[in-house]
Amino acid sequence: MRGLTSASRNPGGPESDAERTMTFAALAHAPNRRRTEAWLLGFVVFITVFGYAYTELSMKGQLPGGLAGFAVSVFFIALVPHLVVRRFAPRADPLILPLATLLTGIGLVLLHRLDITYAEKPRLQQAQAATGQLVWTVIGVAVCIAILMVLRDHRLLQRYIYLTMAVALVMLMAPAFSPADQFGAKRWILLGPLSLQPGEFVKIMIVVFFAGYLTVNRDALALSGRRVMGMQLPPGRQLGPIFTIWVISLLVLVFERDLGTSLIFFGVFVIMLYMATERTSWVVCGLLMAVVGAGVVGSIEPHVKGRVMAWLHPMDIFLPENKRPPGLISDQAAQALFSFGSGGIGGSGLGQGHPELIGFAGNSDFILTTVGEELGLAGVMAVLLLYALLAQRGLRAGLTARDPFGKLVAVGLAGALLLQVFVVTGGVTGLIPLTGKALPFLAKGGSSMVANWVMVAVLLRVSDSAQRRREPVRPSPERPDADATQRVPRISGPPAPGA
Repeated sequence: MRGLTSASRNPGGPESDAERTMTFAALAHAPNRRRTEAWLLGFVVFITVFGYAYTELSMKGQLPGGLAGFAVSVFFIALVPHLVVRRFAPRADPLILPLATLLTGIGLVLLHRLDITYAEKPRLQQAQAATGQLVWTVIGVAVCIAILMVLRDHRLLQRYIYLTMAVALVMLMAPAFSPADQFGAKRWILLGPLSLQPGEFVKIMIVVFFAGYLTVNRDALALSGRRVMGMQLPPGRQLGPIFTIWVISLLVLVFERDLGTSLIFFGVFVIMLYMATERTSWVVCGLLMAVVGAGVVGSIEPHVKGRVMAWLHPMDIFLPENKRPPGLISDQAAQALFSFGSGGIGGSGLGQGHPELIGFAGNSDFILTTVGEELGLAGVMAVLLLYALLAQRGLRAGLTARDPFGKLVAVGLAGALLLQVFVVTGGVTGLIPLTGKALPFLAKGGSSMVANWVMVAVLLRVSDSAQRRREPVRPSPERPDADATQRVPRISGPPAPGA
């Protein structure tokens, strides 16, 4: 990728006079961006509150209790970070915050809609999720605000990449020593009454580490190697990093049975490796290693094998027990396909579907099926478009950043978002096996919500820095360029005739 040929100078250090001048120049253009952001956030608040009220009105024929409190909460969730961005990141992309807030608002509306159904179906034994998710949203937004106020330069993160990776590895291994869930996966750390899903935070930490590592080692990884079948393969000694990450991903898959985290962990590294080196051979090697590793683990690990069987034969769950393939334990994959099929193009209407047929994961792993059934293909495409726009703004921030570390951090976070949306959407639609991951911002989960808002904060910071450094340096009127004023010596001409 262009611009990664040199490492960033003085990461996290004080700004130079030129950078300060560019910052002042950028402030002149900041109001337009923040004004756009304010209008979009106002629209987001209206859509969220309207959807919240319409859902209960269509299902119960009355407005929900506590509507005013919900509206005030959503208003401040949009207003406070906007004011902080206006003060601490005035040149940040004006679409990142509204897109994240809109996805969060849609998630709150969907969870409220599911809570109504679950309250009417006590046999499902589902706790109310919307109120708790609103609390976690406030916490996530508060963390986002704190990061924007404290992290004034994203290059500060480059100082702590090895510490970040050490913490990430500890968090990644911790669920292996925790009890498994009812389907055998180990994704959680129990902290008293709370449970933490460390994979959501590890996703961000490994992006920061990979960005710092690739910034320093890009030239070595980009060395030309042997040419095989028309493709330039990397040198054997440089395969060490990708082999190490491959082994760690397989260990996560074997000991924690967490297919989603393993895929995202390895996929993000391959994406960032390609962006740093522009070598398609790394992508080919990564894909081959992923296929081989998944095939080997899938053949020996019962949990992963069951996921694959449910993907290949989702309707076999309705056969008599003695005729079912081994490993099928749930009809969720089949019910998800029925939900999408019954939704059609326009859906049955918000609140008019049957999400209770999905079971306990309707408000987490399978929340997209509610969108597909009640809002149809149009609703699913609209939600996916919002994710695509958010990722595109992250990629844009990365491509416009001047320092290689910022480029890779933004591209890595955008890639992680797209990968997670792909594995979740692909799982519930039958494109790939179910992974157990949940849609960012939409699905129930405090760990996911906080981690997603951390990602938003970092993208805002990188985009702000990128735009500030793109502004042309304007000379200060108080300090004229002394170098431009020179004393020109007088040159005597030839003597006049007759002198």
